[in-house]
Order: sequence, then structure tokens, then C-alpha cells
Amino acid sequence: MTQLAVLFEDNHIIAINKRCGDIVQGDKTGDKTLGDDVKDYLKERYNKPGNVFLGVTHRLDRPTSGAVLFARTSKALTRLNEMFKEDQSIHKTYWAVVDKKPEPLTCQLNHWIVRDTKQNKSFAYLIEKKESKKASLTYHYLGSSDRFHLIEIELHTGRHHQIRAQLSTIGLHIKGDLKYGFSRSNSDGGIHLHARKIEFTHPVTGDSVTIIAPPPNDPVWNYFIRSIEGQ
Repeated sequence: MTQLAVLFEDNHIIAINKRCGDIVQGDKTGDKTLGDDVKDYLKERYNKPGNVFLGVTHRLDRPTSGAVLFARTSKALTRLNEMFKEDQSIHKTYWAVVDKKPEPLTCQLNHWIVRDTKQNKSFAYLIEKKESKKASLTYHYLGSSDRFHLIEIELHTGRHHQIRAQLSTIGLHIKGDLKYGFSRSNSDGGIHLHARKIEFTHPVTGDSVTIIAPPPNDPVWNYFIRSIEGQ
């Protein structure tokens, strides 16, 4: 069984720190999904025979790492689905390692996103286009190494490849992200975009929940973690 990094777990929800390359929900590749791995984990942990209920509430791109939230009950799934539809009901924070220092250091980006399903890619425009959807995020500069720069991103909408498309449109390219303009791939096939934190009201208990996912263990992420903790 695949070793899972469980960030939070109770009777209603479970959060996993997804690795680069894991796929949240099935696609045309037919590869085993993170959801399948979580079901296997729950079966073994709770000695459950037969099928285990697990609801997918949101997705992360395959090359992206970080916090993914699943529902363990139908009640939690229904309520989380509604919460994810509501702007700001679930607060998501990402970290991205990019190739240029952003100017300005903090900015809200507003674009219109068009998804190209043939290329599996999204394009961000300053003006509304046919079949486009509004996309909004705010980024904050956190620090630099000798080659790269760390920014924190607050998502205000949830669009296909939104962060990758919006950042590339303003000339910021995420490390390893060939599809959106970075010069070379990472050795593991992933990109340096990480779902760092999810904050929300528990769909059943009403408690305030904050889930924080440590970034992958690699030299670039480790440098920025050390520099932030040392501040």
C-alpha cells in the first residue's frame, strides 16, 4: 500500500499531503488515483470490509503537491461541495517558486481564463473572451535564493491551471513548469507549486480547521523553509 502523508483525519473528512505526480481523480491514463490510495488506507486502518465511501471535494494538478481534502461521509461531501462553490468559504493558500522577483511585491491579479481542452492548458487575458471565466488571486513576495523567488498566493477563484496561467501571463514562470514557460523540467516531473494551507469551517462540527502541508523534501523547498523559519 502506498505510504500516505495524512495531515488531518476525523470521522467526516481526511486531508492528505499529495506528492508531485499523484493524480487526485481518474483520467484517461487509467493510473491509480490518490483517492484509491486513501480508500485502501481507510480499509486497512479501520478494518473495513467491502467498499469505503470517499468523496473528492477538489483537485490539484498532477505535477502540483500539497493539501487535498476528501470527504468520508456523504453529509460532509454535500456540504464541502457547497463550500467550495462559494467564494472565500474555503480559504486556500499556495506557495510557488518562480524564476523572477515579482514587481510589485504584492498584487491582486484579475484575468479572464480560457481553457483549451485539446492542449490541456489555460490562457489568461485582461479582457473578457468568448467562453472565458473570471480568475482572481493575490500574491505576496516571501523571499529569494540566489536563483529563485518564493511567493505566497491566495486564490479568490478556482479555475483550471489558474495560478500557472495567471503567473505566466505576467512573466513569472514556476520552476519545472515547461507547459507554462519555465526553461527546464524538474527531475521528478513535478513543479514547484504547493498547496500550502486550507482554512475552513468544519462541515459537520462547525469547528475552525486549518490544515498546513509541508513542502516536498528537496533542496529548493528546504532552503526557503529554513529562510522563513529563520526570520
